[in-house]
Amino acid sequence: MDRRLEVSIGLLQPQAIRLEGRAIERFEAVREAGELLVEIGAVEPPYVEAMLEREHQISTYVGEGFALPHGTNASRVWIRRSALAYLRFPHGVDWGGEKVFVCIALAVHGEEHLDVLSQLAQILMDPEKAARLRAATSVEEVLSFLRVKEG
Repeated sequence: MDRRLEVSIGLLQPQAIRLEGRAIERFEAVREAGELLVEIGAVEPPYVEAMLEREHQISTYVGEGFALPHGTNASRVWIRRSALAYLRFPHGVDWGGEKVFVCIALAVHGEEHLDVLSQLAQILMDPEKAARLRAATSVEEVLSFLRVKEG
């Protein structure tokens, strides 16, 4: 039986899942992900610029066709509430020479940030789970595979 992580109410909401991302390169993808976080009320607009700043500093590509963009430490002041946003790019996005099919944007307060990254790593480091998450074609599928708890 597939062991999944527990979900915290609200960390990944159905309206924060997009299955048809439009970006064709990584900075467009980061902006698209950040704008989704703004749209769902999780962050203030300056957080998006901090996500871009972070991406310029170091790639958020983590392997298996995934990227985990997030803001800088200083940008946490722009987080209204902890949240994730999931964007699937069916044709892939060039991510500095790598191909990304799923971008999971993070907006997480304080020390919870490392815990959420750790939970995501548990999913993404399993090639079978990562492949299933990459191939998800419905909001329900994404929610069933990507269960991350807050704090």
